[in-house]
Amino acid sequence: MFFLMQIGGFVMAQTPTSAPVNDPDVLAAFGVANNVPIKDKIVHDGDIVSSTAKGFILSRIPYDSSMAGVIANNAAIIFVLSGEQPSYPVITSGSVMVNVDTDNGPIKKGDLITSSGTPGVGTKATKAGYVLGTALEDFTPNKSEGKLRVSLNVHFITPTFSVQNSLLDIFKLSSIATVEQPLTVFKYVIAAIVVLTSFVFGFFYFGKIAKTGVEALGRNPLASRMIQFGIIINVVITVAIIGSGLILALVIIRL
Repeated sequence: MFFLMQIGGFVMAQTPTSAPVNDPDVLAAFGVANNVPIKDKIVHDGDIVSSTAKGFILSRIPYDSSMAGVIANNAAIIFVLSGEQPSYPVITSGSVMVNVDTDNGPIKKGDLITSSGTPGVGTKATKAGYVLGTALEDFTPNKSEGKLRVSLNVHFITPTFSVQNSLLDIFKLSSIATVEQPLTVFKYVIAAIVVLTSFVFGFFYFGKIAKTGVEALGRNPLASRMIQFGIIINVVITVAIIGSGLILALVIIRL
């Protein structure tokens, strides 16, 4: 049996069950879901969903920073926007059954779960990156894939690894940021170029003037005060050049 109740432009659907309340599958379904359209044609209950600029899709990038939730067809309450195209109930908090595999090793209670290269399927997190949540039980399937109850909490983890692995993770995250937020990355690149240019120009200018000042001081010792005053003025100009570069870089980042 399926209940519907319309509130304004929304429809609230409730999916009652005759199963015992201590059934793990039922407990995992105790949550509120929002129906959202998903671009993928093949979608399963328990699949991990990501939110992108083009809409909702099944997560298919390991440690995806865009993970939004998990499809739960048997959620206790489902909110549906009236007139919306065919969609699927997605839970973003609480506990829910998630499709997972053991590609990164056996999953134990307390292990962190993240997205994998398989659309919609989660796996054990073994390095720094975004995770979907925490496993609430051991995963002992008959095959490499199955369902696991997970407590949802999408966040970034930074476990301790070797310097080489950490640098590799930073590079991968930077690559993801380049794809997802190209304008932000572009601003930081331009800001870095401005700062570097100001430092190079400032030190080059100062070095050239300092050399000229020393040579002039050697040729005309009687004018030492004027020459020293000129060197001080050039130091101030150099600092002003570098400071202007830093200020300009900050302005670019804040645009």
